[in-house]
Amino acid sequence: MIESAHLVAYENFFAIALDPIAAARPNCSNQERGCTARGNGQGAGMDTQADRATTAHRSARDERRVVRPPIDLGEQRYRVERQIGYLLRRAHQRASAIFQEQIGDPNITPTQFSSLVKLHEDGEVSQNQLGRLVGMDKATTQGVMRRLKTRNLVSARADPGDARRTLLRLTAEGDRLVQRLIIAGPRVTTETLKPLNPDEQRQLVNLLARIA
Repeated sequence: MIESAHLVAYENFFAIALDPIAAARPNCSNQERGCTARGNGQGAGMDTQADRATTAHRSARDERRVVRPPIDLGEQRYRVERQIGYLLRRAHQRASAIFQEQIGDPNITPTQFSSLVKLHEDGEVSQNQLGRLVGMDKATTQGVMRRLKTRNLVSARADPGDARRTLLRLTAEGDRLVQRLIIAGPRVTTETLKPLNPDEQRQLVNLLARIA
């Protein structure tokens, strides 16, 4: 099993790094900006998105039964299904669907989960620092924090030394939730990497860490 310390980096890569090429993710994590703009509280419609994620996971699971030829990067003919962006997007869809099935809270997205874990690990940090730690831009960070504050999972206060900065920390309820959810973290990773043998799992995670 991949060490749980790799989980946040792994989740962050699929939840954040693919934003430019994954415009239609199967959950709300790629739509934090849009959800914020709509002001839909705790994320109305997320159940439908989770259902779509589950459907995508099942479709991907069925397609794994099809034996495909190995990828030839020197192939002259352009095939979108052989391109890295396409393959990463499909892998992201599968990882997100498994996350929604396994994590234990249907209203938590991978990006929100990563934010909660970082606040659990580091204590009080500024909103900008949290965005950097998780790999979110400013607008996405604001959307994620608005949702978590609405659920009373995160509290915010002005930095006494710099009124321009907002300091964030977990509430007692947020701390209880992250301690419960983090137990499922390794299970998400294990299920996502199940098609690979242990050596392939380590190799994939290490290679993703290099390009993320």
